[in-house]
Amino acid sequence: MLKMMIPALALTQALAFVPLANTFAYSSTGMNAKGETIDLDVPFVPTPQPVVDKMLELADVKKGETVYDLGSGDGRIVVTAAKKFGAKGVGVDMDPERVKEAKENVRTNGVGHLVTIREGNALKTDVSKANVVTLYLLTDVNLKLKPTLQKLPAGTRVVSHDFAMGDWEPVREATVQAGGREHKIYLWKVGQGQAKSQVSRN
Repeated sequence: MLKMMIPALALTQALAFVPLANTFAYSSTGMNAKGETIDLDVPFVPTPQPVVDKMLELADVKKGETVYDLGSGDGRIVVTAAKKFGAKGVGVDMDPERVKEAKENVRTNGVGHLVTIREGNALKTDVSKANVVTLYLLTDVNLKLKPTLQKLPAGTRVVSHDFAMGDWEPVREATVQAGGREHKIYLWKVGQGQAKSQVSRN
């Protein structure tokens, strides 16, 4: 969900995203369907498309696999997974406004048969059917998720944009230049871990 609020253009020739509602949205609160104020775990800042592409490439997403994006924002990760890789996607976000945008992006890109968007809390989401879990949260939220993620079937891939997972060493790391800065990407595989000196870097 943590992704810098930039105008959402057609980010690749094959993908199109609806314009985001605001130029900046760093609020830590949102409004649910009942009009009640809710606390959000992280602000919404969209992941640049080159970073999305690299995250899915690093995870080696394959046709027919299931990608869960926790804190899915406008849905661009699961939409890209479906449209470019033929994967199924489940996006989960606490903010009803982001959920609305994500559903519109699913419709616009014609991937409704592959992608489901849900309003919900990442920390309470059942990800047991995931082959890949993607994250753009904060370190403290990643650490809360870590015990659940480490219980997933061996070989399940977890990819995080910018934020690591404490003492769980990634099996690969990559960097992408986008939006005027360097973005770090971390890949973990459940059941695997390497010493820091052995981590593969791209």
